[in-house]
Amino acid sequence: MRGFDSVMKIPELRKKIFYTFGLLAIYRLGGFIPVPGINSHALQEAFSSGSGVMGMFDLFVGGALRRASIFALGIMPYISASIIVQLLGSVLPYFEKLKKEGEAGRQKMTEITRYGTVLLATIQGLGISQYIIGMNAQVPGVVPNPGIAFTIQTVITLVTGTIFVMWLGERIGERGIGNGISLIIFAGIVGRIPSDISTLYRDIFVLQQTSFITGLFLIAFMFAVVAFVVIMTEAQRRIPVSYAKQVRGRKVYGGQSTHIPLRLNTAGVIPVIFAQSFMMFPSTLAMFFPNSDISGWVNTWMAPGSAVYITIYTTLIILFAYVYTAMVFNPQDLADNMKKQGGFIPGRKPGKSTAKYIEKVLVRVTLPGALFLAAIAVLPMLMMRHVGLNFMFGGTSLLIVVGVALETLRQIETHLLMRHYDGFLAKGRIRGRR
Repeated sequence: MRGFDSVMKIPELRKKIFYTFGLLAIYRLGGFIPVPGINSHALQEAFSSGSGVMGMFDLFVGGALRRASIFALGIMPYISASIIVQLLGSVLPYFEKLKKEGEAGRQKMTEITRYGTVLLATIQGLGISQYIIGMNAQVPGVVPNPGIAFTIQTVITLVTGTIFVMWLGERIGERGIGNGISLIIFAGIVGRIPSDISTLYRDIFVLQQTSFITGLFLIAFMFAVVAFVVIMTEAQRRIPVSYAKQVRGRKVYGGQSTHIPLRLNTAGVIPVIFAQSFMMFPSTLAMFFPNSDISGWVNTWMAPGSAVYITIYTTLIILFAYVYTAMVFNPQDLADNMKKQGGFIPGRKPGKSTAKYIEKVLVRVTLPGALFLAAIAVLPMLMMRHVGLNFMFGGTSLLIVVGVALETLRQIETHLLMRHYDGFLAKGRIRGRR
């Protein structure tokens, strides 16, 4: 408990944590405020009869879509807009120029991302309004007065809710403990845990859809996934680095050896979040055509666990793992900084040769990390489809929850160590920090 006591002893860190919890509580509270003009009881009945691919979307917004709340879109439009802007930064000269302009360029890209968020939220809000209206065919009375007024009202409400959620994420990143966007998704998924556990208990013990042994195996598999996520997230490939001795005046600098820690999973859970955001585009398209052939095709071929879904999902996770790693880790800049400080990798020439070697090692270690992310995200889908249980808290959810929790612990430990306190985990330290 010493780590928790140390957190409470630092006024700045204590305020950040309480501020973060306060904003997350507001987000969870907003998830229970329904959009006007919808019969909540009829909507719940329509969702219970089968939500198709919308079940995964509902998971990421903490059940807000099932309740048709003002936060039904969650933070996903912002994430989609961020992906598009980041990808454009590697393709279009204008965005490449902005990336090189430092803080001013970053602010301009943030502004463009916000406008993109509003645009995507408008499109998705329009789709959700038509999707909910289409539920009248399944359960009459979901929308008592469908029409243009209901559509406009719903779109404005959902877009406003998305903008507010985006603001909450940015405030957590700036004034809270950081990592605001991921924590918003984390809060949504964790909020679904009680209902998912209740559903699992009902399916096993009440409805007896599967055997008790299968249920125990499923729970054991979840704990195994958590353990492997922690191990793979903290795994490193260490490149040895030596520093030549330098004499400055009467003092001698350098002469020691250290290492460059290349994490097996440099991108963390970001590739999974990005890939899942892309996989929601077909469901967004299907919203515009409820009870049609397009909606039926999406629910058949793009449902979580289908062959097409798994193939595209796996490919996107691996692709985004490399893309995001390239965005956050620049081997050339690292090699140049090492050269300026008199550092070198034994057997490699400083400068370009060192950068190529680091890049080569990074490409190799990223592949098993990306494959691991894809496997953890996909295997539980196959298990759920084979067993026949309606349990959405699977591999993707566990990856995000565990990954965000580890990243948050690292940030708290950084604050503690800066104030000369023991780490948040005083005995079982996070291995990557040794």
